[in-house]
Amino acid sequence: MNSLVLPGNLVSIQWLAEHHSHSDLILLDASWHMPLTQRNGYQEWLNERIDNSRFFDFDREVCDQQASLPHMMPTPQHFELSAQMLGINNDSVIVVYDSLGIFSSPRVWWMFKTMGFNNIAVLDGGLPAWKEAGLTINTDSPETTQRKQGNFKAKYQADLISTKDDVYEAIEDEQVAIIDARSKDRFLGKVPEARSGLRSGHMPTAINLPISEILNNQTMKNAYQLAQIFEALMPQKQRLVFSCGSGVTACILALAAKLAGYDALSVYDGSWSEWGANETLPVVQCKNV
Repeated sequence: MNSLVLPGNLVSIQWLAEHHSHSDLILLDASWHMPLTQRNGYQEWLNERIDNSRFFDFDREVCDQQASLPHMMPTPQHFELSAQMLGINNDSVIVVYDSLGIFSSPRVWWMFKTMGFNNIAVLDGGLPAWKEAGLTINTDSPETTQRKQGNFKAKYQADLISTKDDVYEAIEDEQVAIIDARSKDRFLGKVPEARSGLRSGHMPTAINLPISEILNNQTMKNAYQLAQIFEALMPQKQRLVFSCGSGVTACILALAAKLAGYDALSVYDGSWSEWGANETLPVVQCKNV
C-alpha cells in the first residue's frame, strides 16, 4: 500500500472516506463539551463513532492533571506516553474529529503540533458531516483488546504555546496581535463568564474574532475567505496569539489562521480561565458598547 499523504491541515469527508482503511491512518475522536451542556464526549464516543476511531481525552487524561486550570498542556513525556498507548507512531497519519463539526478537534491538532508532530489534520465538519453524508457509523461496543504500543516521540515546540507573561508582554508589542475567540458579549464584558470567579472583559489591545465568524455552521470557511478576515483585522502584525475561555476554541482560530497562510502563531494555554481570575492582570470592559 502506498504511503498516505495529507492534503493539508484540513481534510474533507470525501478524503477520509476514500482513505479510511489505510494502514497508516490513525483516526482520533476528540469530542469535548462545555461543562454546562452536561454532555460527555467519551460516553458519546462509546455510543457511536466513525469506525476505527480512538478517543483522545485532552480534558481528563492527556493534560496536566496537577494544574488548577482546565485541560492545560501536559509535559512532553506525559503526551508522548499517551500517544504511544493510543498506538501512534512517528510515521502515523492522524485525522482528528469531534461531534460538533469543528469545535474541540483543533485543540488536539494544536497539541500535536506543539509536540513537534505535523502529520495531522482536522476533519472538516466532523461527525455531523460524516453522518449527513450517509457514511457508516459504528454503534457497537469498542474493542477492548490491547493495541500495540506506538513509537511516537515528542519534540516540544515552546513557541507555539504562550503563558500569561508572554501575553502581558504582547500587550505592549505592536508586532503582536492578541486575538480572542469568545463571543462579542463576553469579550466586551456585557455578560458574566460561565466559570465562577472570573472577571468579565478582555485583555488590553486584544481583538475579538468569535469562532462563528470563521465557520459556516459546522465547517470551516475557505482559505480565501479566511485570509480576507485576518488581513482586515491585523494587516501588519507579525505574530498572532490566540485566546478564548480555556484554550480550546482559540485553537479553531489557530487552524483558521494556518489555513489563511499565517505561520507565526501561538495559543495562550491558560486563556481567560487564568487571566480573568488573576486580579493583578489588566482587564478592559466595554459594557456600554
